[in-house]
Amino acid sequence: MKQITLFSSALAFLTSAFLVQAQQGATCNSTNTCSSQYPCCSEYGFCGDGYYCLGGCNPLASNTLNSCKPSPICESANYTLSDTSRILSNSTYFNGNASEYDWVVEQGSIINATSNGEAAIAVLLTENGGGTLLSSTRYVHYGQITARLKTARWAGVVTAFITMSSIKDEIDWEFPGNQTTTGQTNYFWEGVIPAQTAGVIETGLTDTYSNWHDFTIDWQPDSLTFLVDGNVTRTITAAQATNNATGVVQFPNTPSRIQLSIWPAGISTEPQGTVQWAGGMINWNDPDYVSAGHFYAYFQSVSVQCNDPTSPNASDTSYVYGTNSSLDTPSIAFSNASTMTNGASALIGVSANAMSMWLGILAAFALGGLVM
Repeated sequence: MKQITLFSSALAFLTSAFLVQAQQGATCNSTNTCSSQYPCCSEYGFCGDGYYCLGGCNPLASNTLNSCKPSPICESANYTLSDTSRILSNSTYFNGNASEYDWVVEQGSIINATSNGEAAIAVLLTENGGGTLLSSTRYVHYGQITARLKTARWAGVVTAFITMSSIKDEIDWEFPGNQTTTGQTNYFWEGVIPAQTAGVIETGLTDTYSNWHDFTIDWQPDSLTFLVDGNVTRTITAAQATNNATGVVQFPNTPSRIQLSIWPAGISTEPQGTVQWAGGMINWNDPDYVSAGHFYAYFQSVSVQCNDPTSPNASDTSYVYGTNSSLDTPSIAFSNASTMTNGASALIGVSANAMSMWLGILAAFALGGLVM
């Protein structure tokens, strides 16, 4: 009887552990929202708590509109990226305090570097480690954002400076592969891939690998303008983004984080169209890669000039989605609610040691070798 009781306890323990893990990692979207136990839909579409409720948490796919923590409000600033004291190198340790850190490394690695006499950070890409992604801790709800950068120059390697909202409004400057005299601008509304791309190739740039350039996203409620070194290259109006079939204005309109990255598009797991767009497969035997041990792009600075549709009160600290928010008409309001979590998430809910112990007990029972 004692043996049966212990076996039943072990089985119940493991069952609950696996259920916790399954609920924690459940996928989520606007039609399949998260449970109350793991209420937050992360930027990558998985349910969880703690860190999952911070940057990129999708309120329209979470358990309730207020499951995600409020988003830190925009502040006009000039960020010198070579000062890495304001960059948190492991985003899972971030607790939502945007007064402590300006940027978090969500993936990959950065190093301090100097190019053409300007101090900067290099964002790295390796064959085994993948690319690097930095996200701002504060959000922007319209304004002008300028990044000073030098791109990569290798086929299959993409440099990017974008904005991304919690519901996948996106504005892009991207630099694919070895095309170092062009850049590409694009925008998306709530992650919708349009039948006809909104992407445009901007030509006539001097070598973006060898020369520093200032790339600007000027995002206003009624227009979106892209600039290079202060010169306008493209303007889109919100009216031009209207879906004639539905009447919905499919124009980015929700608070967004700034993201800086280098990522591998020329790899076997990417769609063939993506590989071709990026200039082909990455050559991991390229002399530059062999010599340095990584591919890289440089980011020197980011400047932000906020232009919220209405001015926040002195006590406002964050953005929240209003109670009338829907996919077609998200509603954004200011709030003075805290942007911070109370603690870290239990990513799996059971330690590896505990799991190993109970699996060992079950295995022993199965082999008939354990007698209590």
